[in-house]
Amino acid sequence: MNTHRNHERGAINGSIFAIVALVILALLFGSFSVWAFLNYTEQKTDVDGKVADAVAKAKLEQSTADEEAFAKREKEPMRQFVGPSDYGRLTFDYPKTWSAYQATDVSKGGGVTYEAYLNPILVPPVGETQKFAIRVTIEQETYDQALKAYEKQIKKGELKSSAYSSSTLSGTRLEGSFNKDIVGTAVLIKMRDRTLTIRTDGDVFKADYEALLNTVKFNE
Repeated sequence: MNTHRNHERGAINGSIFAIVALVILALLFGSFSVWAFLNYTEQKTDVDGKVADAVAKAKLEQSTADEEAFAKREKEPMRQFVGPSDYGRLTFDYPKTWSAYQATDVSKGGGVTYEAYLNPILVPPVGETQKFAIRVTIEQETYDQALKAYEKQIKKGELKSSAYSSSTLSGTRLEGSFNKDIVGTAVLIKMRDRTLTIRTDGDVFKADYEALLNTVKFNE
């Protein structure tokens, strides 16, 4: 009789152990499943975020490239600037979307400095602190005299001086602070007994400036 009861008790204990083991396994499996799902969700979110960022970046880059290409096309065909004959008949090409303003009336004579200004769309009021895409001056002084005016700024390190040359012209390039308001680039070129200076205020129009310099011509 005791043997039978012991057998039944052992069977029940075995069943309980099996049930407990199954419950533990179920809990472990459930925990693992939850962890795996959360990990998958986190990784999927991270991947989706990276994909979204990459797509957004690609769209932005394409949009920027399209805008730059459109802006470049809008500037063509180029216009030709023509200065007064009495001042060497300076010519160069500039974007058709820009405006040009010749500020000096040379017809009165007197050896005045010739000034012209170019800027996209409209030319703002002329002033030493006003920034322009292009400033043009033809001074009634020699090349050496014109360079001497920048001597102090070069010595102070405010301006960096270097040689400039193109396929047809040579001169001096100045880069740095021309005054407390304007940091830019200027090229000085000898025009017989005069000096031509072409300057851009800032780096915004640097590419247009360099392209313009390559088209500069005048009567020597």
